[in-house]
Amino acid sequence: MPYRPPLVPYETFVADPPDLPVRAPGEQGLSAVTRAELVATDASGVSVKATTSDGGTLAVQVGAAGEGILRVRLSEAPDARGRAARALTLVRPEAHPATVTVTGPVVRVSAGAVTAEITLDPWHLRFVDPAGRVLLEENPGERDISGRMRTLPFGRSLADGDVAAYHESFTAPADERFVGFGEKFTPLDKRGQRALMWNFDAFGTESDRSHKAVPLYLSSRGYGVLVDSGMPVEFDMCQSTHSCVQILVPDDVLDYYVIAGPAPADVLDRYNRLTCRPLLPPKWAFGAWMSSGFFVDTQEQVLARARKLRERGIPSDVLHLDCYWQVAGHWSDLRWDADNFPDPAAMMRTLEEQGFKVCLWTNPYVSQHSPAFAEAAEAGYFLRRADGSTYVADVWHGSHPASGIVDFTNPAAVAWFVGLLRPLLEQGVAAFKTDFAEGVPADAVAHNGMTGTELHNVYTLLFNDTVSAITREVAGHGLVWARSSYLGGQRHSAQWGGDVNATYPAMGSTVRGGLSHGLSGVPFWSHDAGGFHGTPEPDLYVRWAQFAALSPLVRFHGTTSRLPWDFPAGAERLVVEALRLRYRLMPYIYSAAVESARTGVPLMRALLVDSPADPAAWGAELEYLLGPDLLVAPMHDPSGERDVYLPAGRWVDHWTGEEHEGGRHLRVSASLARIPLFVRHGALVPVLSDQDTVGDGPFDGATIVSWGGTDARTVVRDVDGDTVVVAVREGDTLRVTCEGPLRVRDATLAFGRGQGVPHVVLTP
Repeated sequence: MPYRPPLVPYETFVADPPDLPVRAPGEQGLSAVTRAELVATDASGVSVKATTSDGGTLAVQVGAAGEGILRVRLSEAPDARGRAARALTLVRPEAHPATVTVTGPVVRVSAGAVTAEITLDPWHLRFVDPAGRVLLEENPGERDISGRMRTLPFGRSLADGDVAAYHESFTAPADERFVGFGEKFTPLDKRGQRALMWNFDAFGTESDRSHKAVPLYLSSRGYGVLVDSGMPVEFDMCQSTHSCVQILVPDDVLDYYVIAGPAPADVLDRYNRLTCRPLLPPKWAFGAWMSSGFFVDTQEQVLARARKLRERGIPSDVLHLDCYWQVAGHWSDLRWDADNFPDPAAMMRTLEEQGFKVCLWTNPYVSQHSPAFAEAAEAGYFLRRADGSTYVADVWHGSHPASGIVDFTNPAAVAWFVGLLRPLLEQGVAAFKTDFAEGVPADAVAHNGMTGTELHNVYTLLFNDTVSAITREVAGHGLVWARSSYLGGQRHSAQWGGDVNATYPAMGSTVRGGLSHGLSGVPFWSHDAGGFHGTPEPDLYVRWAQFAALSPLVRFHGTTSRLPWDFPAGAERLVVEALRLRYRLMPYIYSAAVESARTGVPLMRALLVDSPADPAAWGAELEYLLGPDLLVAPMHDPSGERDVYLPAGRWVDHWTGEEHEGGRHLRVSASLARIPLFVRHGALVPVLSDQDTVGDGPFDGATIVSWGGTDARTVVRDVDGDTVVVAVREGDTLRVTCEGPLRVRDATLAFGRGQGVPHVVLTP
């Protein structure tokens, strides 16, 4: 369970999951697999009948679920399904042939890049790569000096005759590192932590609570493990004992996948095949999102903000209207406040002419003070209590009226909710921010019979699926701006880090959360520039804006204003400069984004993704690569100094042109005007001249910048196709050729004439 400091009250609406029952003393109730007999083999794998330590039997299946992917299932019956399956399918394995060999008591099941080696009697399971190197193997259960078992082996535990949880354990070498589990704000290496798959209203980024759990981890030994369950799965990552990973699954089946690497990018690519490819946001979404903030808003104020953004030359593409586009106290009945917004359709036409898209705040809770509440409650559109009454919950923790929770397992409720969204999209709304959805009380009952505990994690997927589908139908894309998510949530794009505090430590934790989420298969992520809660000091506002401008997506939003002109003039100037840098780099950023959608590699990625064999890269958690060639190191304290780890290779300081050899740490100083930023030597980076919007159309008039004057190749991806750019060094000339639809106006060196190259020639 998450650590709770003594005497500090926590909110109760999104409470911890029900505690697992405790077994009787000794090994009573432990049903561990001890031996097995082969029952059948087929094209995809094997089925075995397992005998357990308490004399029972269980069904085990080991089979291929894709090239380089093996699936292991343990249950009472071979056709058992996880409880989340009553609402939706989380994992979609493909049919894939396995190579099965039986040699005496040893059965081998191969899926190409990974092979399961099963010893039947006594039972033992391990996974090896094609060279025979052990990737991971089951831990049979460790005993302490008194003879007590201190780890939970492959099997299940019963309490009072009922199944408490299935479990699996793997021996962990002393130097093995682990990353993933969704948007986790704790240290990036999860060894020594206990990751609970339970979505919380995290109230910031400075605890082990998070809004987005993903039951997937990646290992430094070149594999990943994915658990298919919507229940509150617990991953004990060498916390209880430093030599063992333990997985507890309080579900009707233990269903997990071992995913081969060897590189993290390979694991993520195969994970995408099991779940879904990430959804590429529309091009305009990569521009800056400017929010109204948490204020009472009006149509007049929105139009004034838009004019001011354009007048002051602040690059931006999206205006986000938060809670107060609706009547206060009615959130979220998805109806305009007619007094403050008398003609929203006209407002949006004006904004469209100015190059703005509009995003509206939503959540799946309807205030009991809203006129829509009685109608929905009477029709049964909300979750209910066990006695059949509408579940009215304090979703706002006492700050606003209690609300009903829309029941997305009820098709009629979904149709009703979609009926509220459709007119808004038809008026011109481009996207919705899907806030909250972490809150499904454990004692609630859904239309399809699921308990609140069973529904809790997957509820956010149902909510975001609903909003994404109608947005795609009307607006032509499936983008939502989601706070909570779960396994497979990369199909929604995009997600942001929630209500972070406006402090330097919180910004550092936010970096960790983004890297962790990217390593969990979600490449399109963002955060509130400046922090959400409180008012940032001007220097923090600038530093955070610089970090945001070099993030996958960027939004300015908070409890107080994050509009640049509401800060000192010097801070406004530096924030605008950061955004202008982002907009100049847009062909590079968008190209990397297209690649992320195709492969699942994070757009903002931990250094370990590109340098998996470098132990230091696995420990670098406050810096990242944006795309393949830009290394970003946000300034996470006010000192103006920090250490930066440069991976192997040569790196060029973006601001000074100074070159540095990689494979070492570098102490850097950065004035408030500059975020530490390095470019991979030899990179070709497409840039644009200054612009105020990204828009929907193709890039025009790009310049190709060579960082080093060496042979290189890159692909610029755009809505009208790919352009291949090749640079070839010919003596004292760098010749650049482009093939594709991009109109390239120039090619140049990053720092004038250097490296013995007097000129660059652009060949038509």
